[in-house]
Amino acid sequence: MSNFNTPMHQRRLRRSLTDRYVAGVLGGIAETYDWNPTLVRLIFIAVAVLGTGTPLLAYVIAWFIMPTE
Repeated sequence: MSNFNTPMHQRRLRRSLTDRYVAGVLGGIAETYDWNPTLVRLIFIAVAVLGTGTPLLAYVIAWFIMPTE
């Protein structure tokens, strides 16, 4: 599903049901902003490894807050 032609204020951030490995959070982010899902995952992993663990906590929180498609 492409959101490129959808105005920014009408886009809804949702967990992906089709592009998911764990909970679909990163796939949903990629679908919402029309980004490459692999790139989103690689950036997330890099930030999680180099960071303090905050991205992992943010992922778990997003898992419970974000609705599914």
